[in-house]
Amino acid sequence: MSTQQDVKTIAFVIYQGLTLLDLAGPLGALQKFCEFNPEYQTAIVAERLEPIISDNGLTVIPDRTFSDLPHPFALFVPGGSSPTLKAMANPSIRSYVRRAAESSEFVGSVCTGALILASIGLLEGKPATTHWAYRSILQSLGSPYERKRWVENGKIINSAGVSAGVDMALFFVSRLAGEEMARKVQLWLDYDPDPPFRIDWDHLGLMPRFMLGYHAVAAPFITSDAKKLLREGR
Repeated sequence: MSTQQDVKTIAFVIYQGLTLLDLAGPLGALQKFCEFNPEYQTAIVAERLEPIISDNGLTVIPDRTFSDLPHPFALFVPGGSSPTLKAMANPSIRSYVRRAAESSEFVGSVCTGALILASIGLLEGKPATTHWAYRSILQSLGSPYERKRWVENGKIINSAGVSAGVDMALFFVSRLAGEEMARKVQLWLDYDPDPPFRIDWDHLGLMPRFMLGYHAVAAPFITSDAKKLLREGR
């Protein structure tokens, strides 16, 4: 049996308004992995030990504060919509993610969580992915956007929007323990997607095209505070 000192902690950063599935999908996959591999554990961390209300109104209670877990083995940042854009300039989140990322063996994001990583300079010049509607904001923060389910850059792994977080988590498991273990986790999750419809990327509707256009125009303004903090070393 592993002792507490031997356990490698995989931390998920949460904040008010995050998208619940960005957290629950990869967290579920990695919790199953930890059942098979007790030398690993998951933790949910936040600035304070207080209820976090997600985008659909369900509440998440963090396990630990940022100060309780300054140096996790791996760090993952879920995304959201406007709350994530706000989190890009949150001093506590920026400071924790930067500090934890320096010592972590792996750093990952789900959906627009990539914007938080990019806002502190972790993705500068590195191809990454995020939710398709926010690609202009990612690019405004210095990271070329790739429309993939996940993108790997050394110890950094980014997933596309929402459901892609499960794909990324399974890939992460394969990095930790091999493909056979990742397949085992996938089997126990009963995760074998076959959606009834496919996204037609070449013929997006009016509202998606509007969102892309809006973010393309607004990106410099949305990212200005975060980029100013980065220039100031904060």
